[in-house]
Amino acid sequence: MKNRVTGIGGIFFKTKDPKTTKDWYNKHLGLNTDQWGSTFWWKDKEGNDCSTQWSPMNEDTDYYEPSKKQFMINYRVENLEELLEELKKEGVEIVGEMQTFDYGKFGWIMDPDGNKIELWEPNDKAFL
Repeated sequence: MKNRVTGIGGIFFKTKDPKTTKDWYNKHLGLNTDQWGSTFWWKDKEGNDCSTQWSPMNEDTDYYEPSKKQFMINYRVENLEELLEELKKEGVEIVGEMQTFDYGKFGWIMDPDGNKIELWEPNDKAFL
């Protein structure tokens, strides 16, 4: 498999008050925020629309479990199913089962430092 990670899909972090945090970033840094945070649009090397998500999440979210960290990084990948099989063979801890939505497929792994990593095979067109 030639390309594993093709970019950053998102940065997610815990905060006491996601709305206040989003409002602050909107006011002071000009991020266009909505209920999910802020979406950054860009083009890949083939000119396809791509997105990266910045999302403050409530501090009591269990989305990062089993990690106890305050953040989670989402990486854009190609062919998630194949990548998860390769990672499993390499001894990487897979967390949960792959999930599929209109906007892409998701899988999760743990890195050696206990960070839950989200892997996303995106369908950016679902956001347009």
